[in-house]
Amino acid sequence: MPFYHKLGEIPHKRHTIFKKPNGELYYEQLFGTIGFDGMSTNMYHIHRPTQVKDIKGKKDVSPKVAIKNNIQSYRFHGFKVQPENDYLESRKPVLTNSDCTIILAAPKHSTKDYFYKNTDADEMIFIHKGSGKLRTHLGNLDFKYGDYLIVPRGTIYKIDFDTEDNRLFIVESHRPIYTPKRYRNWFGQLLEHSPFCERDIRRPYELETNDEKGDFLMKIKKQNELFDMVYATHPFDVVGYDGFNYPYALSIHDFEPITGRVHQPPPVHQTFETDAFVVCSFVPRLYDYHPDAIPAPYNHSNIDSDEVLYYVDGDFMSRNDIDAGHISLHPAGIPHGPHPGATERSIGKEKTDELAVMVDTFKPLQLTEEAMAIADDTYYQSWLED
Repeated sequence: MPFYHKLGEIPHKRHTIFKKPNGELYYEQLFGTIGFDGMSTNMYHIHRPTQVKDIKGKKDVSPKVAIKNNIQSYRFHGFKVQPENDYLESRKPVLTNSDCTIILAAPKHSTKDYFYKNTDADEMIFIHKGSGKLRTHLGNLDFKYGDYLIVPRGTIYKIDFDTEDNRLFIVESHRPIYTPKRYRNWFGQLLEHSPFCERDIRRPYELETNDEKGDFLMKIKKQNELFDMVYATHPFDVVGYDGFNYPYALSIHDFEPITGRVHQPPPVHQTFETDAFVVCSFVPRLYDYHPDAIPAPYNHSNIDSDEVLYYVDGDFMSRNDIDAGHISLHPAGIPHGPHPGATERSIGKEKTDELAVMVDTFKPLQLTEEAMAIADDTYYQSWLED
């Protein structure tokens, strides 16, 4: 995240003496990515962050792949994923490749008896239903319907939900997640033509600084295994930090659409990027205003990428029989476009109220057993004319 942020108390200079009120030292930790070349944060702990008391075991959480080489278009009924009490148990991987895993989750309860850390991947957590607080060792963020939560790999966190009715669309990325580079200047500032700006980005606003010793269970994901580790001190013992590597929130409702006289291509909806996939936001907007414009998208072939569209709300004008929580998968190499009748229906329309999240991956996606349990196996035939 290329924006400087400071929270809590820090010394005047890095790597210098910083004392507690009792004269003992605070413990500095560099929290960074891509070796020492990526974004990083310097934080200061009450206790050494290295004190592990026990490693209790591990379990395999690898996605169970059902279809490795897919050429079929699918629709998945996301809301058929059943709610579960535990946050981690509720996370169901549906699509995966070596760069990312797309997950659906319907957790009923907050994480209470453990902390979680994903060392494999950055996480993009989209809040489809629910509200609450993301609590991290770098501070807390309130969230609600429509929020993207970007959680850098290695962040220690808990999630508190306000109710039991929660639906999450999650992307685990093995590459760092950034704002699109074409929207940034040389210094990292978002430019005037960007569909969102720094004012829209919510940064952690409060630190939970806990001076506690005991047994603190940390569930750590590494190489698709989940380890149970017991730490000797509370993971949220940071008194201050500064830097560029921290969790943040952006609401899809703050994304300002880019429109034109004729239909604009999907990149104008881009919200986040990695070097392996992009994330786009489709939001309510005015339709194209050329007098002969066809607002519905033209047929196109994804020669280089699989297209995943997660439908959030509203009436998605290019599709028939689509509802909230549905996911469409259009694989690379196969043309797709509006359903029969959608092009004609769109002519003369002035606006759309659709809300959706799109993920385009540059490597083919594999379908999991969880995906096939909620799949519409006849979706690929939905373009046939009567």
